[in-house]
Amino acid sequence: MITNTASAHWEGNLNDGKGTITTKSKVLDQTPYSFKARFENGSGTNPEELIAAAHAGCFTMALSLFLGNAGFTPKALNTTAEVILEQVKSAWAVTKVHLSLEAEVPGIDAEKFDELAAFAKANCPISKLLNATITLDAKLIS
Repeated sequence: MITNTASAHWEGNLNDGKGTITTKSKVLDQTPYSFKARFENGSGTNPEELIAAAHAGCFTMALSLFLGNAGFTPKALNTTAEVILEQVKSAWAVTKVHLSLEAEVPGIDAEKFDELAAFAKANCPISKLLNATITLDAKLIS
């Protein structure tokens, strides 16, 4: 079995659906990133980096939406998604995703934040598409 790992970091508030992405290959670095631009700007990027970038952005946008619906405005949401792809029978599949989140959200307590972060993980559209184990480490900073 062959394993391939990549990670991508999304930094920024997502009121406009954009953030700044950082990947190992550096192809997408400092590129204003949106779901439309992801593929236009992704030439030369490894497929696993695109998956990681999409997952980091999708999760962060889902969390931003759920926080907003609960009446909280995040000052910063910084998410790193690490994806692990395994080749089984000549096909690549995402088997694990680990999300690491640091957030600054004024006025929220840790319990409510953890609840909303878990809800965003469970309801992120990309998470729902993957047959993978998805874990989350969420840290609220003040």
